[in-house]
Amino acid sequence: MTGPSIQSAQPRTNRPVTEPPAAGTTPAAEAALYRRITRRETHSPKSGLAIVVAVLVIVFLVYGGVEIVLNMLGQRALVASPTQVATAISQADSYPVSNVLIAGIVAALVGIALIVAGLAGGRRARHSLADDRAAVVVDNEVIASALARTASHAGNVDPDNTTVTVSHRAARVDIVPTSGNHIDDRKVLDAVTAQVASMPLKPPLSADVVVEKHGKVGA
Repeated sequence: MTGPSIQSAQPRTNRPVTEPPAAGTTPAAEAALYRRITRRETHSPKSGLAIVVAVLVIVFLVYGGVEIVLNMLGQRALVASPTQVATAISQADSYPVSNVLIAGIVAALVGIALIVAGLAGGRRARHSLADDRAAVVVDNEVIASALARTASHAGNVDPDNTTVTVSHRAARVDIVPTSGNHIDDRKVLDAVTAQVASMPLKPPLSADVVVEKHGKVGA
């Protein structure tokens, strides 16, 4: 399973997030507005990554400025003076090919990671519900709670013995049976699958049920 996961908790109300379209707005414009709102509510901003990158850049620039000032004053460099760095770069062809190749691969991987992180939006633990009249977003906790109730009812087990984990594209139900109580995992899976299918979630979820081999003594 990928993406963030949240175990079942007390249900919370689904949150329709709407911004009433202006008068005379076309259906296509309304749909675009709702898509934009839904994406905003289901994706997290990249402020954390931006702050980290900004701090690293500032530290690098400050270090470079200190090295330049020390070089102008004729003082010993902290790590390497600008002249030494320029000389090292100009003599890169004299270094072992393996070292240059490794440095290039590392630099390329760091660059690719930053590009992917910048383009791919961070996801919140939420799903959207298909609705033509509003932008509706539901927390994964609410989905997990609903599936936990369905699974406990289908398996005839205490809700406290049922744990549901919902990620971006999958829902896993873990059931700890009470000693002496046989659980039909196929029946539970069918019930959970039907419950998931009844929710117009985007993206849709695939369901999986796992019944623990060792039960616990009932109260």
